[in-house]
Amino acid sequence: MSQESPRLESKIGYQLKHLQSLLRAHMDDVLRPLELSIPQYACLELLQRTPGASNSDLARGAFVTRQAMNTLLRGLQDRGLVTRPETVDTGRSRPTTLTPAGEDLLAQAVVRVEEVEALMVSGLDPQARRRLGEALDRCIDSFEGAKG
Repeated sequence: MSQESPRLESKIGYQLKHLQSLLRAHMDDVLRPLELSIPQYACLELLQRTPGASNSDLARGAFVTRQAMNTLLRGLQDRGLVTRPETVDTGRSRPTTLTPAGEDLLAQAVVRVEEVEALMVSGLDPQARRRLGEALDRCIDSFEGAKG
């Protein structure tokens, strides 16, 4: 006797991908008027939290390649949102920091992104939100622990 496969919509991986797609679309919609992409927004957020972060650290945090981050940083620098030294005394890493214009734009973007996140969890009470965050953290830990 063969078992019937569960509906695709009930598989957790599919649900996560569906949610990620909806979240990305909503974030694109609110960031577009600010002329920011999601990776650019993530980069600005990371720089606010860790000023002077390396290109590699920013790339990992924004889920892009180092090459893509370098291009992204050049664009942000051209817009006057970040500053990077032309050369460094030691090493190859050119520490990047937000400019006042970058801080102002990030503040506007944060408000918009927080509204999207609030909409996303609007059907959950505070306890369910906490449990969801904890469950997602455990899923992430499972994958990261499996890398060995």
